[in-house]
Amino acid sequence: MIASNTAAPVLELRDVSKSFGPVVALRSGSLRVDAGSIHALVGENGAGKSTLVKVVAGVHRRDTGTFELGGEPVDFSSTAESKQAGIAVIYQEPTLFPDLSVTENIFMGRQLLSRGRRIDRQAMYAEAEGLFTRLGVRIDPRRPAEGLSIADQQIIEIAKAISLDARLLVMDEPTAALSGVEVERLFAVARSLRDEGRALVFISHRFDEVFALADTVTVMRDGAYIDTRRIDETSPSELVSLMVGRDVDDLFPKVPAEIGAPVLQVRGLNRAGVFHDIDLEVRAGEIVGLAGLVGAGRSEIARAVFGVDRYDSGSVSVAGKPVKGHDPRSAIRAGMAFIPEDRRKQGLVIDSSVTRNVAGVIRRGIAKAGLLTSAMEHRAAGPWAATLEVKTSALDMTAATMSGGNQQKVVIAKWLATGPKLLIIDEPTRGIDVGTKAEVHRLLSELAGQGLAILMISSELPEVLGMADRVLVLCEGRITAELDRADATPEAVMHAATHHLEAAR
Repeated sequence: MIASNTAAPVLELRDVSKSFGPVVALRSGSLRVDAGSIHALVGENGAGKSTLVKVVAGVHRRDTGTFELGGEPVDFSSTAESKQAGIAVIYQEPTLFPDLSVTENIFMGRQLLSRGRRIDRQAMYAEAEGLFTRLGVRIDPRRPAEGLSIADQQIIEIAKAISLDARLLVMDEPTAALSGVEVERLFAVARSLRDEGRALVFISHRFDEVFALADTVTVMRDGAYIDTRRIDETSPSELVSLMVGRDVDDLFPKVPAEIGAPVLQVRGLNRAGVFHDIDLEVRAGEIVGLAGLVGAGRSEIARAVFGVDRYDSGSVSVAGKPVKGHDPRSAIRAGMAFIPEDRRKQGLVIDSSVTRNVAGVIRRGIAKAGLLTSAMEHRAAGPWAATLEVKTSALDMTAATMSGGNQQKVVIAKWLATGPKLLIIDEPTRGIDVGTKAEVHRLLSELAGQGLAILMISSELPEVLGMADRVLVLCEGRITAELDRADATPEAVMHAATHHLEAAR
């Protein structure tokens, strides 16, 4: 553990615990955050990070342990008390009032008043503009919140926190839905807040962001504090070992597979304003990665190939047989499986059980005389859940109660149950802890080894380079490079991903 400063920290938690009935969510959580610093908090899903943050935010009251703010003991019974004490939590998806203006959202419940005790909108607009200028961003304080990007909504929440003179800001997975440019803007704002002397807690699964932004990092595992390190005195591999309690030497366990005949063939696929002249091929046993910047058209191509979205011209075939466009049922019958980017909204029936989710796409195949019982669903779902190491006891759990990693396993199990020839998987490990990432990567490698053709879309360049046999790079809806595994370097991919952008300058 790093040495403590002599000054009292802004936040200090020592041996904090929290249980919900028989379930222990937090065994021994500790965290010290000093003024003028950005402190990362990392750990696998279920490590206790969210529970610890909810104790700080006043959502939950701790059972045992010490909770101090500025050296003084505190015990919040509500989020209002936490905010009043100078704590602000910036969530991944803020909840602004869409029908109100940006300024009204910032000053909700504490509007500035004129001498006549009327709401002074001009003064509020001026202060909001001042806040955005201070943060170095341009947002119209008069516009309605509806339609704002996630990135702008987060900036508004930060502006609100500054207007309340928050001394501690907790940023919980703030970059998950942001583009690269938006992430850089958020980081610039975070650094400016640190330089003002505020304390920030940054929670993320993305190590590149942790090492780019944080000054120190605390690791949690199984509901307990493990260690705190200065960011310049540790490494990603060291943090991984601390997080999972074992060495994870190879996060990308790609094993050579025998490449077979073409499974997916896409020829001349076009959709006006989205993608142009797309030609690609994926062979049996091959993992092909689609790389590119946000907005390059990767997900749109995947959705069109599977028939979710229309395309204007071109053809798609599986194992040499044409697949009808804009018809997911035809795609499934042809042997395609599609795991979308947003697994909660598009990949799962979130309020249904694991069994119902896995058996849902193969109901016709397992029903007898038109009848389908729970026992039939269990028999069909059990083997696939076991293959993906989803505990049998979890089969009756609703998908909503599972971690992001287990939800992704359930989506994969659901589609594997269809016996596909081709798996299209979009952002396979987004929002998943590092230990489960390695499991998903191992599974993809094993499936390719069994002859499955895999088309993988990922915004994480190390994942693309670590798992793909070939990399297709997109820029502005066009394939600008096709790279074999040996030639796919970060520099080569990024050059191709910005090819048209550079040419346009």
